[in-house]
Amino acid sequence: MMRLERGSSRLYAMMLVLAAVVLVVDQLTKLWAVSTLSGSERVAVIPPLIHFRLFYNAGAAFSVGSGATWLFALAATAAVVGVLYIARRLASPGWALALGALLGGAVSHLGDRLFREPGFARGHVVDFIDYGVFVGNVADIALTCGCVAMVLLSLRGVPLARVPREEPA
Repeated sequence: MMRLERGSSRLYAMMLVLAAVVLVVDQLTKLWAVSTLSGSERVAVIPPLIHFRLFYNAGAAFSVGSGATWLFALAATAAVVGVLYIARRLASPGWALALGALLGGAVSHLGDRLFREPGFARGHVVDFIDYGVFVGNVADIALTCGCVAMVLLSLRGVPLARVPREEPA
């Protein structure tokens, strides 16, 4: 039987805390955007690079696949389950942070897909940070940072998980 070792459980908790922070910050900023911005309004933040503009995204990046919102809900569910499963034997703080960012972003997007209009598993993600080329949100930033961190950790050869120890029978 496999048990979480002390170091692994601490790293797992670190991952969960970061995921919760990403989830809360993302949902609070989306709440702010929905209550403050109108669909056509564009508010300069760092002109001409960044503006705030409310956009409801039924698809993925660049609104790709807007007719398959339910598929993105399934993909987010698979990502959440996958991260929770792989992270049981975390071996480094770097991986805990990378997976925490991914988990928080995926859970937040899953919540949007499940509970926002137009309905269950068809909900649109609230995007409001306009970069000129695309519009995103805090979860998108966390997902991007988590993916970049995973690539860097992999390139540096940092192990993701500890090898499980067998318990004596």
